[in-house]
Amino acid sequence: MPKVSPHEPPTGPTDTDVVVVGNGPVGAALSVLLARRGWRTTVLERRRRPYTLPRATSFDGETARLLAACGIGPDLDRITEPASGYQWRTASGETLLDIEFRPRGPYGWPDANTMHQPALEELLATRAARLPGVTVERGRQVVGITEQADRVVVTAEDEDGALRSVSARWVVGCDGANSFVREHLDVPVTDLGFSYEWLLCDVELREPRAFVPTNVQICDPARPTTLVGSGPGHRRWEFMRLPGERAAELNREETAWRLLAPFGVTPGTATLLRSTTYMFQARWADQWRVGRVLLAGDAAHLMPPFAGQGMCSGIRDVVNLSWKLDLVLRGLADDTVLDSYTEERRAQVKESILASVQLGRVICVTDPAAAAERDATVLANRRGRGPTRPEPARPLGEGLLYRAGGDGPVRPAGEVVPQGAVAGPDGSGLFDEVVGRGFVLLLAAGAQARLGAERLSFLAGLEAHVVRLLPGGPAPDGGGATGPERAAGDAGTVEVVDVDGVYGAYLARYGASALLVRPDYHVFGAAGGPEGAAALVDELRARLEAAVPAGHGG
Repeated sequence: MPKVSPHEPPTGPTDTDVVVVGNGPVGAALSVLLARRGWRTTVLERRRRPYTLPRATSFDGETARLLAACGIGPDLDRITEPASGYQWRTASGETLLDIEFRPRGPYGWPDANTMHQPALEELLATRAARLPGVTVERGRQVVGITEQADRVVVTAEDEDGALRSVSARWVVGCDGANSFVREHLDVPVTDLGFSYEWLLCDVELREPRAFVPTNVQICDPARPTTLVGSGPGHRRWEFMRLPGERAAELNREETAWRLLAPFGVTPGTATLLRSTTYMFQARWADQWRVGRVLLAGDAAHLMPPFAGQGMCSGIRDVVNLSWKLDLVLRGLADDTVLDSYTEERRAQVKESILASVQLGRVICVTDPAAAAERDATVLANRRGRGPTRPEPARPLGEGLLYRAGGDGPVRPAGEVVPQGAVAGPDGSGLFDEVVGRGFVLLLAAGAQARLGAERLSFLAGLEAHVVRLLPGGPAPDGGGATGPERAAGDAGTVEVVDVDGVYGAYLARYGASALLVRPDYHVFGAAGGPEGAAALVDELRARLEAAVPAGHGG
């Protein structure tokens, strides 16, 4: 299919399909995801060289799965370490909160993964360099954006003041908290006004050292303190600035060493990579799209660090956006489908920010009496309880989801589908790797699916995977189950053995025989009965066709 925008007939070719402003992990991931779908992507980055200091220190299991979709999954264990848990402790060491992380969680990856961010960015850069569709231009500060009928012209300035213009169908601002793109769009921003200043200390340990659990929050009114892993050989300490304390005094190297010393971190045991104060914020842009220009990552939202969801949210943004841009660029949907990007992601981000603020209000207590009251209340409520598990990934509550004739989505529409091991015709492993990525129509073992040639043709146009489950489990010798093959009765259908029983259990939970999953792993919808799969496909087709203008059939 010709790669043209369905918005209106292009008047001529553009220099690139998508311009991405900013080459941090969010912008880099977007460029890779688009290039993997065959689109030309030009990344404009103001920094001449990669930033060598970490910002984020971890990502959750859902985000690991999303990063694996960029093609870097096999290398993630080289730059990460699974976190064992997260505890909140009182000044005297009593446990207020205890979350235990699994080495393999419900999405096929560890529940929490600590990382050194420059190493992650290097992985993404290496991946991008191997894709012919990605062009990264460093030392280019974007100074102008002009939208025309069928394109956007982005003007960037290099270090010598020379200007260069690039035309594209779409522009995505991934240019961080001080985003030029957001300022250019002049969109309203909701700011909760919740911010505190902290001293951030990144260290590289000279000798291996165990920290159990990996991440600890010390809720000490004398100085709230955070200790977290930051990938192999690296850790981070954060110390809250106290009322009346001067930021200039806190932001000194000797202050950092003084605060680190009680934890056995000294110039003899560690290298201080950075010590600097920062002010976290809690805000989001109310509008993430204006015409052909969109926002993602920190350009669209900022949140306190206590839930570790800042970078994770940015990666979710671009995974959500990339497949919708692909539909638009391929002429399978009008650009109105992109409105669901803001609708879906803004709601999720708002929930994450509010949750992070709530955690911060508990942690950032410096009044001893208030802290004592907090400790007593929390300890009384958790008495006799053991460690908990992390919350599942946040579901979508609205947007491009199965409605089954009603006004809103029905369960489990919007949930992130779990990932288990399967055995397919070409081998065994995690579902995403064995089956492939994109839309997936999953059919229960023995389920009747009256799809017909027209629906199968529609799914083929989306490059969707039609997968039929076979019941099974590990072979007696511990090897993978065997026997799956391409189903003879349904063209394009692949049979896989449900090795872990994850998918059979998930379908059974909802009494479903068919599950339609979006490319971002959110469930579009589930249905039962012989006509269930057909109803899911028809609903998706109707939702997309409603966004296709005349003359641009899918």
